[in-house]
Amino acid sequence: MSLKLPRLLCQKGEFGELALELKRPEWERLSGQELLLTEDGGAPKQRTLLKAGWDEAYLRLLFFAEDSHPWATLNERDAPLYTEEVVEAFLDPVGDLGAYFEIEVNPNNAVLDLCVRKIRSGYRKDFRWRCAGLRTIAGVVNGGWMAEWAIPFASISGRPPVAGDCWRANFTRIDRPADVPRELSAWSPTGFAQFHIPERFGFLEFC
Repeated sequence: MSLKLPRLLCQKGEFGELALELKRPEWERLSGQELLLTEDGGAPKQRTLLKAGWDEAYLRLLFFAEDSHPWATLNERDAPLYTEEVVEAFLDPVGDLGAYFEIEVNPNNAVLDLCVRKIRSGYRKDFRWRCAGLRTIAGVVNGGWMAEWAIPFASISGRPPVAGDCWRANFTRIDRPADVPRELSAWSPTGFAQFHIPERFGFLEFC
């Protein structure tokens, strides 16, 4: 795949309580990242905007998913959210691609979190892992649905980053419109109809 791996400058700030408000000053000052079709880097039929920032305790993420019919039926923790509509984050704080964390949130604000580790035959998913202290809010809004997350550094990297630290990461969406094929989009397209290709993770740089 010829697409260059993207780099996102993740700015430090004060983000306050989770509120699902894209127009809040703390989010408006940050540039948004458009997700692309993961197979070829094209434009999705329904766009997804991602914004990322951080404070002393949390990585803060905000997703706006344009959607003419947002839906979800699952509400339980660690239900198979990927079978419906969902946004996801893949985070490798070490950056060696030997292991990474995956967190998913659907329009009902249900959460799926797991750790993926490299083994001799590929990768093994550990659904026992919990992102302790994770805070999320999600719901249907005008024009689609939104999700806002506060991911505690204590559960991901063990300490807050310092300016210049860089993680490997990807941010993705599964969109399942009615009566048409699903659409997979990603901040860093993988070249395939799947997201679990850590070599295609982009660079999340804290500043």
